[in-house]
Amino acid sequence: MKIGFIGLGIMGKPMSKNLLKAGHTVVVCDVNRGAVEEVVAAGAQSVATPRDIAAQVELVITMLPNSPEVRQVVLGANGIWEGAQAGLIVADMSSIAPLASREVAAKLAEKGVEMLDAPVSGGQPKAIDGTLSVMVGGKQAVFDRCLPVFKAMAASVVRVGDIGAGNVAKLANQVVVALNIAAVSEALVLAAKAGVEPELVFQAIRGGLAGSTVMEAKAPLMLDRKFNPGFRINLHIKDLTNALETGHQFGAPLPLTAAVMEIMQALKIDDMGDCDHGALVRYFEKQAKIELQRAPAR
Repeated sequence: MKIGFIGLGIMGKPMSKNLLKAGHTVVVCDVNRGAVEEVVAAGAQSVATPRDIAAQVELVITMLPNSPEVRQVVLGANGIWEGAQAGLIVADMSSIAPLASREVAAKLAEKGVEMLDAPVSGGQPKAIDGTLSVMVGGKQAVFDRCLPVFKAMAASVVRVGDIGAGNVAKLANQVVVALNIAAVSEALVLAAKAGVEPELVFQAIRGGLAGSTVMEAKAPLMLDRKFNPGFRINLHIKDLTNALETGHQFGAPLPLTAAVMEIMQALKIDDMGDCDHGALVRYFEKQAKIELQRAPAR
């Protein structure tokens, strides 16, 4: 399939490369010329604007920071809307507000263009190895047509409902991830402050009910002081903002989400917004006046 890909950031760049590896023809566009050149070197074609992409492909994938960027790329000047013809599919794999997805989809429908909202989970490592989880909202027939494309980038692809449902599922995912990281952080700092080696506590509890994918991914990085971003705190703040706003719109209280959001805001103020969200542990360390570390080798 000939696919357009717009947004070659920390996630989009490896995702587009996996489409190339799967044998698709990929046409890319991004404001970051270095990223464009890297993907072109891997076999992609490039054009100047989203409009140029929409005029020549069957499917356009967008992977952008938030709702305003998606609206601009899809509906703005030189956007997808201007180059789109009936029959085109737009799969927005960004993590944005569900109502924004529905608004953009309604506008595209005026031209006979179908849309899926298909946000992903797994961070940069899974984007690189093509094992992301994709949560999709949209019509079943459109989903079926795009499923082989998604499978070139992901290990799990699930349609969860109509347009907007994908981003509702992603917000739920981000709530669970944020609260889980906070819980792991709080627990390991408790262990360290009480004089028990946090690494041994991790080993002791990982196989029980407390064990989780989040714990497996983040606890070792916390112990090794590795906070280079797989998923930035600033981006998680964006997702939790969308979660809280969506909760308010639908009457679903999110008190625990709000609490973790304030912890993330505190870290952002301390210039840690570009750190990995595993750096949540540094908030608890600061409060307890202790720092996690691995025990010396015996």
